[in-house]
Amino acid sequence: MLFSEASGHKVVSTGNAATVGHVGSFVIDPTVQKVVALSLKKTPGTGTILPWSDVTAFGADAVTVAGDHLIVAEEGTFAELNSKHHAILKKRILTSGGQQVGTVRDVDFDPADGSILGILTDDQPIDGSSLIGIGSYAVVVKI
Repeated sequence: MLFSEASGHKVVSTGNAATVGHVGSFVIDPTVQKVVALSLKKTPGTGTILPWSDVTAFGADAVTVAGDHLIVAEEGTFAELNSKHHAILKKRILTSGGQQVGTVRDVDFDPADGSILGILTDDQPIDGSSLIGIGSYAVVVKI
């Protein structure tokens, strides 16, 4: 599934079928090449982060979670990884040798476990396992 397709999905509680938020963005940990949390919009409380480990299912139309009590505040590692410096979309892509190979247009991820499957560019996709880091200036990949 692409980030562009999944953004805006409703997040629904399996406990009471209430909408507890909407997917705003994806929190990626490049060291494990996975989505580790969802940053939510329109949540009922003060928290905005849904850890991936608490996602019950990520479907074509909605994300399910056991309840809104699993939405946490943006703190620690989640706050660092969710900063604008770690956003992946529209950033330059550099190889570990410093060569520019494109710009991130979208990201393909596995909705079952959050694994980054591919980084989409204007030219050709880059395998998600190539992701090394995401910084304020660029996304770094090993090719």
